Amino acid sequence: MIVPRLAGGFVRIAHGRLRLRLLTAAALVGVTGVLLAVVWTAHRGTTATPESTLGETVQVGVVQGQSVPLYARQARSELAGLLKRPSATPIETYALVSLKAYLAPERLTPVLGGVSVVEVYARVPLAKTQTASVRIPAFKIPEDVVAGMKQVARRKDADAADFRGLAGKLTTADAEEERLRDTYLGGSAVAEAEAEAYRTGCTCVYAAVVRATPAALDQIASRPEVRAVDPAPEVRRLDRAVFLPPLPEQVGQLDPAASATPAASPSASPSASPSAEPSAKPSERPGAEPSEPGTSTPASPHASPVAETSPSEDGTVPASPAHAPSAAASDAGEADR
Repeated sequence: MIVPRLAGGFVRIAHGRLRLRLLTAAALVGVTGVLLAVVWTAHRGTTATPESTLGETVQVGVVQGQSVPLYARQARSELAGLLKRPSATPIETYALVSLKAYLAPERLTPVLGGVSVVEVYARVPLAKTQTASVRIPAFKIPEDVVAGMKQVARRKDADAADFRGLAGKLTTADAEEERLRDTYLGGSAVAEAEAEAYRTGCTCVYAAVVRATPAALDQIASRPEVRAVDPAPEVRRLDRAVFLPPLPEQVGQLDPAASATPAASPSASPSASPSAEPSAKPSERPGAEPSEPGTSTPASPHASPVAETSPSEDGTVPASPAHAPSAAASDAGEADR
């Protein structure tokens, strides 16, 4: 009786150990499979969708050396092509709206009404003076434009004070420093004039970026204040788009030296020992649009809450003195796209 019972016990124990080994092996196989899946997914995620696959930067507007009238005709042709495309549901697209003349903020409502506005471009058109363009985020017209202009005015006031301070640090009475002092005092005067204009809601807006259906864009294009509506269905992300609107006074071929590429302004930490030769330095911002050198008034000493550009009547852009402060991060309040 005892021997059979012992034998049965050993058999049960053996079966239990075998079952435990089988369960352990199954668990190990399962864990290994999960780990392999995680590693494969992680590897696939880092190699299948690199940053380069998200798209190249898209330029919308007038390129260097292009005829502005030809650009306007091409924009009309592209919009006409979008209108002919059959679509059960109208698809909204970004578009660059260029104006025939500078407009004040309150004049924008009848021109851009009926579409979603993203931002506007403005510039103070001072006589015989090159001034920078500013890009103002504006979702509500005209309130956001007025608020953005006041921001720019405050920064321009600070720019004027900084330029005066830089001029005051030049004490040597040689020709080179006299020339540099005149450059700073000229920059201060221009900044003061710009500040006063923006503070009063100047007649300065010359372009806008909007989003609308082709039919709505066609209505905008038919308004007498509008020079061109350039649809940009290829734009998927605004941070990968550079908009280059022509100025109202640019009526022929755009000078190859012109630049409408947005760039951050230099920072507000002026050098105490200016050099004799002015030069412009390219700056960078998260949108990766470099500024280009030019030949006139100095660049802003402050980082701007809005991106600045510097096209002018003759297609040139202002330069910044060599010791003008270097590029830095923009002030709080800059939108990104």
